[in-house]
Amino acid sequence: MRYRTLLFTAPGLAMILASAGCGSEQASNQPANDPADRSPATSSVSPSAQGDTLTIQVKASPQAPARTWTLRCDPVGGDHPKAEQACAKLAATQDPFKPTPAGQMCTKIYGGPEVATVQGTWRDQPVNARFTRGDGCELNRWSKIAPLFGNVPKVR
Repeated sequence: MRYRTLLFTAPGLAMILASAGCGSEQASNQPANDPADRSPATSSVSPSAQGDTLTIQVKASPQAPARTWTLRCDPVGGDHPKAEQACAKLAATQDPFKPTPAGQMCTKIYGGPEVATVQGTWRDQPVNARFTRGDGCELNRWSKIAPLFGNVPKVR
């Protein structure tokens, strides 16, 4: 009976401890590691004089050819296939381009080989961010702003 209890409680405890390390990404007053990935820690949308313009490059895998879109927000435009959805999601997400903090414990949940880079300007701040789906933390970052990546190309 003791062994059966161990068989059921050990995996449950491991899952609880692993998910505790992937908690929500709260905004902090600490600067990001890379100045290019910073964005202001505010939840209000402030329109910029030139509008927000981003170039999104998505690959089905690191070696695959890229699909590239331009997205403008305020006013919405560009050749992005889900421009309105992407702008709305970015506006609703605090620090959408914030990288995973160094030393962050992440689950080993693999979401796929997809890779995306985002460059341009968001809320008058330069953006140069890279997104993957290689672990739980990166998958969470990707999922928070998924409409930005459009229809992800399939691996062939």
